[in-house]
Amino acid sequence: MSFAVINALVLRYIYLYRRNCVRLVELFFWPIVDLLVWGNLSVWLETSRGAGVPSFIPMLIGGVILWDVVFRAQQGVAISFLEDVWTRNLLNIFVAPVRPVEYVLAGFVVGFLRILVTVVVLSVLSAIIYHFNLLQFQWHLVPFFGSLMLFGWSLGMISSALILRWGQAAESLAWAVPFLIQPVAAVYYDIFILPGWAQHLGWCLPCTPVFEGMRAIIRGKGVDWNLMTLSLATNIIWMVIAGGIFLWVLRSGRRRGMLTKVTSH
Repeated sequence: MSFAVINALVLRYIYLYRRNCVRLVELFFWPIVDLLVWGNLSVWLETSRGAGVPSFIPMLIGGVILWDVVFRAQQGVAISFLEDVWTRNLLNIFVAPVRPVEYVLAGFVVGFLRILVTVVVLSVLSAIIYHFNLLQFQWHLVPFFGSLMLFGWSLGMISSALILRWGQAAESLAWAVPFLIQPVAAVYYDIFILPGWAQHLGWCLPCTPVFEGMRAIIRGKGVDWNLMTLSLATNIIWMVIAGGIFLWVLRSGRRRGMLTKVTSH
């Protein structure tokens, strides 16, 4: 594995953002819209709640920011892959001495940078507008963010594999895949309100214990480390499966000429 190759790929993706203002708008626009919509909803619920009802604002805004970690990590991998498809550059990369692991790691780095930018912006805005302090989670942010990033990267590899397998007709999956699992991920509500079968699906996702842990801290109960252990274990499983799927589709694509097909439309 060459860190020089990874650095070169990351720089290439950064240059794309520097030279195209539309990409920068996309990086900020949707996270801010989500924050404002859910933030205003939580303020309205706060003014309508009765005595003894817990505050909605920190739970909903915390869910918005932490979910964006998953989404941006996934987008870092999937959109970086799509950039190479759109520019007809995918074939060139894999003809060059670039290993699949180097290519994927470069996407991981881009995802991390996207997370860094959007989380800082959302944290500042939520503090100013809704008086929500992300640092209230203190050092628990480290396992929270780490777990969510790993899961987002797994989803990114799966998204890229699906696009590589089915071609540009499947481009929408780069945005759709995270939202397919969101209803059972308990992002904005306790998982226990879901039907039994949906709860079982939710606990199979590494992000669900993180959102449950976030709400536990807000309620003053502290973090259940059994949940964090579950998140780590499921993350390992998801990473192995996602990595296996991506490598299998890539190798199959090379044998069957799918790389040429994807970049020729």
